[in-house]
Amino acid sequence: MKLHKAGASAAAALVLALTATACGGDSGDDSNNEGGGKIAIGIKFDQPGLGLKTPDGTFTGFDVDVATYVAKELGYDAKDIEWKQAPSAERENLIANGDVKFVAASYSINDERKQKVDFAGPYFLAHQDLLVRADDTSITKPEDLNSKKLCSVTGSTSAQNVKEKLAPKAGLLEQGGYSECLTGLENKTVDALTTDDSILAGYAAQKEHEGKFKLVGLKLSDENYGIGLKKGDTELLGKINDALKKMESDGSWQKAVTANFGPAGYKNEPAPAIG
Repeated sequence: MKLHKAGASAAAALVLALTATACGGDSGDDSNNEGGGKIAIGIKFDQPGLGLKTPDGTFTGFDVDVATYVAKELGYDAKDIEWKQAPSAERENLIANGDVKFVAASYSINDERKQKVDFAGPYFLAHQDLLVRADDTSITKPEDLNSKKLCSVTGSTSAQNVKEKLAPKAGLLEQGGYSECLTGLENKTVDALTTDDSILAGYAAQKEHEGKFKLVGLKLSDENYGIGLKKGDTELLGKINDALKKMESDGSWQKAVTANFGPAGYKNEPAPAIG
């Protein structure tokens, strides 16, 4: 009898465990799971001002603040968020595979990407710009780069845009990361760095860079950042858009912009119309 009771107890425990696993999923990929368990969100880990994993393991940046606000509106506390690294080339895969609930990672909305994922937002309007040394007055327009050295990351569409359309005689130096370009800019081995102004402002706002660099203030392209999610999930799309609208209306959006980009003297565009 004792053995029989022990076996029944074990079976009951197994059923309970399986039920909890099925209902409590901790990956946050169940669209009906708002308000419980964990939620996985994709961000950049290496973009100061937008999405950065700090040496102590915490996460900072505007995209982080936006994603945290959205998650809260979906019913998740900050402690319930599992941050996952979302490199540009992997964003669609992370969403399609269900590895994340959504991605907020300087994710520009365009027609090609909309074939694979849906976008909530946009929640930020960035422009391609130039970052130069704070005391440099020789670069005020793209054409001024024709006699200068321009730096960007390998394969950058921003750099090619300048080189092919705006300043064909510019000397282009491609590096593995923006940090190398910043070092070159500080050491005067290059004259300018180009990418989205939000990314440039994030780097310039770092404490070790404060006062060293400035944005030229050009608007060489329009980059509408959206939150990427699984295609066809209209329920989640609506909830995220509602959260973004609330974030703008209650002042949290501008507060996040100022906190993350303010030290660079960045003049952001107003919050874009959502949806």
